[in-house]
Parts: sequence; C-alpha cells; structure tokens
Amino acid sequence: MTKENTNADQLISVIINGIEDVKGQNITILDLREIENTVCDYFIICDGTSNTQVNAIVNSIYKKVSKETKDKPWHIEGAENAEWVLMDYVNVVVHVFQKHKREYYDIESLWGDAVTTEIETSY
Repeated sequence: MTKENTNADQLISVIINGIEDVKGQNITILDLREIENTVCDYFIICDGTSNTQVNAIVNSIYKKVSKETKDKPWHIEGAENAEWVLMDYVNVVVHVFQKHKREYYDIESLWGDAVTTEIETSY
C-alpha cells in the first residue's frame, strides 16, 4: 500500500467518524480510481434530515479531520443554504446532502461505474 493510499484511507475513516458523530445517514463511498478523467479518487456521500443537521455534519467533519490529520479542505461549497455542501479534500470529496437533494441529483447513478461501499450505521 502506498503512502498516498494510507493517507486517503485515514482521511476517509476520520470523515466517516465525523459523519457518524452527528448521525449522518446513508453513508456511501464511491471509489473512482478505476474511472478515467475523474477529479478525485473518492466521493463520500451522506445525507442529513435538515439544513441544521447538514451544517452539523460539515462542522463535525471539518473539526475531526483538522484535529486528527491536520488537514483542511481545499474548498467548501454550498454551506450558505446547506442543502448540498461539498467539501473538497483534493483526493477525497465529501457531499453532504439534505435527503430530497440527494435523491434529485442521484450522484451514485451518475458515477455508476464506481466501486460502491455502503457504510452500516448503528443508529
């Protein structure tokens, strides 16, 4: 395993912990590494029940990643209305949706060739 993969695996793990800490739902990892011309290696997608929860998920991810890996997102988009917030960690991009926006945009179908991993939550 390369150092880059180890870093990505650690980042993904910390991001998922951040999502779970505030009960983010329907967590999915899309592995885009085998697809040509992608902007990153992984998408992590989850949803929250309201703009308040979406913001809580984003803040939890931000704080946890910053504390545990010293990494900060290169870019955050959509935090103003908190219906779909994108957090860009360069090789890992996190999409935090409100449920209705996630269903509408259906990113998983757009990236149907990706290897998909569903994360089981206990809540």
